[in-house]
Amino acid sequence: MSAEKATTTEQTAIGIAHSKLILIGEHAVVHGQPAIAIPFPLVGVESVIEYVPGSVKIDSTFYHGPLEHAPAALEGIVSCIKGTLEHLQLPCSDLLIRIKSSIPPGKGLGSSASVAISIIRSLFAYSNDHYSEEELLKLANIAETFAHGAPSGIDTMTITSESPVWYEKEHLIDFINLSDDFHFVVADSGRIGDTRLAVESVAGLLKSAPRRIQKKLDRIGELTYLAKHALEKKGKHILGQMLNEAQKELEALGVSDAGLDRLIHFARKEGALGAKLTGGGNGGCIIALAQNEVHSRQLAEKLRKFGAHAVWPFVLKKQE
Repeated sequence: MSAEKATTTEQTAIGIAHSKLILIGEHAVVHGQPAIAIPFPLVGVESVIEYVPGSVKIDSTFYHGPLEHAPAALEGIVSCIKGTLEHLQLPCSDLLIRIKSSIPPGKGLGSSASVAISIIRSLFAYSNDHYSEEELLKLANIAETFAHGAPSGIDTMTITSESPVWYEKEHLIDFINLSDDFHFVVADSGRIGDTRLAVESVAGLLKSAPRRIQKKLDRIGELTYLAKHALEKKGKHILGQMLNEAQKELEALGVSDAGLDRLIHFARKEGALGAKLTGGGNGGCIIALAQNEVHSRQLAEKLRKFGAHAVWPFVLKKQE
């Protein structure tokens, strides 16, 4: 899947979106610290719009039926569809929206944002209209608010990008220019994490122990700056250290769990330069930095045999 813009024919319109990974900075980013997120093209979403008389219907693996009867879990997507149709001045009728996703939900890979962006792109294509980046992000944020409560915005930014993203709340986003190729392995713990619950949990800790928790968040911010420098200056060993240090802070915030820790420790034992959870935590995925392409494939196979639910080796390539 790539983040190409939507395409359309007389009968159908298609929109696609890739997924994303947070490399470092999760949770701290919600409280004003920076984060680095990277596009994850190995999984994504395709939305196909067809003209079908009657009410708007959704056809997906989660739900098949009228928009108005969609389950609560799709409330954000329903609001996003209605908001986009209103923005385009299209009636909320006579559409079938087919959603095909290879992104496992609840794993910190930006599933809700990818679904929203692919749908928005397909609806704009259906109406033969063009969108600005600002419109796309604003409409996608409707779904993200339902999914995450107080979303940082990093998911939608990265899913609409082809480059690593440097994100800080209320700052202009920046893109990171890599000095080298970086080889990663993502491993799925097999358990669904609840990003919203995890974000609320950290916010609660910050209220109850502001000095101690703020120190943790500030430390993650420092590590994120150091990780950016490592990405830009060919420092994969330094990057690995930063990932390991960030994991310590995330554990202290209570967003890691035994299953994630088990995968992380195994990846390090098998030669990963660094490994940590990615996303909200308490379930979901880990990301490990491999030594090179060969090690990436070997580590992926070992994690698979160790019991990871799914494994994706991939390379973050230096921009030409």
